[in-house]
Amino acid sequence: MLICGIYGNFVDNIRLYVRGGSGGMGLPRLGGLGGNGGDIWVVAKKGITLKQIKDKHPNKRFTAGVGSNSSIHALRGAKGEDSQVFAPVGISVTTDNGRILGELNCEGDNLLVAKGGHGGSLHSGFLPSKGQTRQIRLDLKLIADLGLVGFPNAGKSSLLTALSHAKPRIASYPFTTLRPEIGKVMYDDHKQVSVADLPGLIEGAHVNKGMGHKFLKHVERTNQLMFVVDICGFQLASNTPFRSAFETVLLLNKELELYNEELLGKPAILVINKMDLPEAQGRLRELETHLENQEESSHLFHEDVIPKSLMRFTHVVPVSATTGLGLPLLKSLIRQSLEEQNIIETDGQRSERLLKLRREIPTSSIPTPLRASNTTWKVLFAFSGT
Repeated sequence: MLICGIYGNFVDNIRLYVRGGSGGMGLPRLGGLGGNGGDIWVVAKKGITLKQIKDKHPNKRFTAGVGSNSSIHALRGAKGEDSQVFAPVGISVTTDNGRILGELNCEGDNLLVAKGGHGGSLHSGFLPSKGQTRQIRLDLKLIADLGLVGFPNAGKSSLLTALSHAKPRIASYPFTTLRPEIGKVMYDDHKQVSVADLPGLIEGAHVNKGMGHKFLKHVERTNQLMFVVDICGFQLASNTPFRSAFETVLLLNKELELYNEELLGKPAILVINKMDLPEAQGRLRELETHLENQEESSHLFHEDVIPKSLMRFTHVVPVSATTGLGLPLLKSLIRQSLEEQNIIETDGQRSERLLKLRREIPTSSIPTPLRASNTTWKVLFAFSGT
């Protein structure tokens, strides 16, 4: 059995049924041992996508081979054939109840997900046991370099279209994005940056209102965040309060914080959209004043809106997805921000490897610096003519 989370042509998680092979029968009169059943392994392989797994195995179970029975010709039965599920690099494997079985971060990494049963032996009365059966989930740990975060109708889909070749649904009403859309920002030197247009947040997402946890789970799986805010503010419905652009920033900040405070540690760019609208310039000056004095300005609003920790944005960029205003600068800053993060992470990984090597090298193998005695110094001085 296989159930998928599919977003257009994009699959970011699948659920699989896996079963190890049963063991083979033992042979009591000669003490023969049945062969063990085959195991099920998930193996990381470059070029594989979760969609390919879904297409290739639409409704099939993954089962391993049965162990051979013991016989007069082969008292020790052969082990059943193992089954391999080839999966993308960069996935986590969990059980249905959320227990993490492991992660596959490099090509060739493999993980045992269902063990085969034991062959029949003296201890089991020569009867075999069945293989392990379970439901597992394969989840992409990272779905895009950049995730667009914003309330419905902030213009995220229009922005993704303007930046990339993606074609999400666009309309003048909220919730046009119900599933993530992945677009690619292309640069003149053929560099590509993946951007995910995520379903719009609403207040209370952290307690699973609206698309709640489903949305926030996707936010966790992007390298960086891009807050997209309507310069004219936002109101979800006539019976909900109107939120100014600055209140919107605070609320988005708070929803992420209440779900998982670690999300606030991701590098983030703030995009002020719809700068082609009337009064946009005046509202932008007001927003800039609030952003420059976030701590003081946040106290002007109700405490329900104010997060404990304020997110610091690497860049604040006013744009119009409709007219193209500010988009060349935004594309440049996106790349710059990702490259800076990559340098920091690479330096950090080097430091970790160096520290690990130092721990592994025995102290006795490190040369001790030469300590010169008085006699040694006298010889040195003698040779120097002192």
